[in-house]
Amino acid sequence: MRSIVKAASVLAFAPWVAVPVAAQTDYYNTGTGRPLRIEDAYPVEFRAIEMNIAPLRLERARGGVYRWSVHPGVALGLLPRTHLEVGLPLAVVEAAAGASRTGIAGVEMGAFHTLNAETSIPAIAVGADVFLPVGSLAGEDAYATFKGIMTRTLPWARFHVNAELTAGPSIARADSAAGTEHADISRWLVGLAADKTLPLRSLLIGGEVFADQPVDPSAAVAWSAGAGARFQLTPRWTLDGGLGRRFSGDDRTWYVTLGSAFAIGIP
Repeated sequence: MRSIVKAASVLAFAPWVAVPVAAQTDYYNTGTGRPLRIEDAYPVEFRAIEMNIAPLRLERARGGVYRWSVHPGVALGLLPRTHLEVGLPLAVVEAAAGASRTGIAGVEMGAFHTLNAETSIPAIAVGADVFLPVGSLAGEDAYATFKGIMTRTLPWARFHVNAELTAGPSIARADSAAGTEHADISRWLVGLAADKTLPLRSLLIGGEVFADQPVDPSAAVAWSAGAGARFQLTPRWTLDGGLGRRFSGDDRTWYVTLGSAFAIGIP
């Protein structure tokens, strides 16, 4: 917790202590959860490898139940405007009585492709993710998610629209132990985000709102809102963090995210 507070302090004061650094552009290439759930329509650069180093998410639900998750992953810019990625989410669930569960929460593989460069029309991207039930906290079912993304840049802000649809079995929340399995999977999701880039400070700040339907068919549609920032420390290293609230639905939680990524180029 002390490390989380320190990292959050860095993000809070970044707009005032950041200094201009040349050749930094990765701070505006946002992905899911870094720092917002709603992402932009731009992939990892061609022939680049982006390593997401221990991005952390902490949720606090009603009843005093905490859920920690760490989602390390690697994205590879294999083709122009296209990247592939692999993630291995790990989770720790703490109950109010002090009991906890720790384990792998699945394996995720995805592909992302931007259809066009942004000109007089918005940039449009498509993607597909596959969730494999590997690990003690992953459940027993595989899921495939298909998404469409649109980004429009104006002189004063960028706007992003995301829509997702997931194929896979419906699972009642009561049937998943401690309610941890499938916690991050939605039957569908739609959302809007806006962000402002500060190029001379290599800083991005943004906010979002989105709605999603859990894979539990009896669960209510959940509305969430959040805000976050992303700061480029060096030409290869970025730091981001966010804060959000799920304010409707059956599982109303607060959540905090902290993440970092390191990028290298392939000769």
